Amino acid sequence: MLDGPLLAEWLPISAAALVFLLVAAGVAGWVDAVVGGGGLIQLPALVIAVPADVPTPYILGTNKLSSFFGTLSASIVYLRRLRVHLWLLVPLVAGAFGGSAIGAALSRYVPRDVLTPVVLVAVVAVGIYTVAKPKMGLHHSPRHTSNTAVAWRSGLIGVLVGFYDGILGPGTGSFFVILLVGVLGYGFLQASVNAKIANLTTNLAALAVYGVHGEILLALGIAMACLNMVGGFIGARMATRNGSGFVRIVFLVVLGLLIVKLAWDTVAQILAA
Repeated sequence: MLDGPLLAEWLPISAAALVFLLVAAGVAGWVDAVVGGGGLIQLPALVIAVPADVPTPYILGTNKLSSFFGTLSASIVYLRRLRVHLWLLVPLVAGAFGGSAIGAALSRYVPRDVLTPVVLVAVVAVGIYTVAKPKMGLHHSPRHTSNTAVAWRSGLIGVLVGFYDGILGPGTGSFFVILLVGVLGYGFLQASVNAKIANLTTNLAALAVYGVHGEILLALGIAMACLNMVGGFIGARMATRNGSGFVRIVFLVVLGLLIVKLAWDTVAQILAA
């Protein structure tokens, strides 16, 4: 532990663990900025590095604090370089906020061991679908010209993915991206900027809940947030510079990590039964 009882209370980890978490936060910010899914890196790192006697909500709250500022940093870069369509973005954000709130409220009643295998199958299907269509999302070709059609479809995507984020969580940004690409015909890059802002909304909603209850390791969260912002800034600049092809490759890598994580969780549940 770091020296001093007050310092240990605010930053209850060793110096080596702190360095590990700062690196993880930077990498997670980069991944999250490009295609979403940074939580697949940052949250496990927190679970590993933070002492076991720290309650789980504090780990989740600290993760959300870091992620929120990283996503904010990436969103600013994207918004300065790419135009967004408000007829898509507003319903997407509103749906995501509402869906996340509903999912969080129901999460205590739905067993995770039921959800995880279902999501695993869905993620594998998404991976196969993306690989089978190598040109999908490489060009921005919206399928719907009617603002009404865009609005209700994006709103539905927001509700579905927001609900998933509230009730389970891993890979939320990636689900936003693939649905915007597959349903609306957006390029991976254009989908990513909208996914970032929607994900920023769900992060803010969750962060507010943890903050009200004081369930955040504030010093650690702020330190990680700084590195997450740097990673997010770099990732967003690289994505906008290299285009949808680059984002698609990172998307498939993140999807692979998500499949491994969900498969591991499923096997662990079966062995524990």
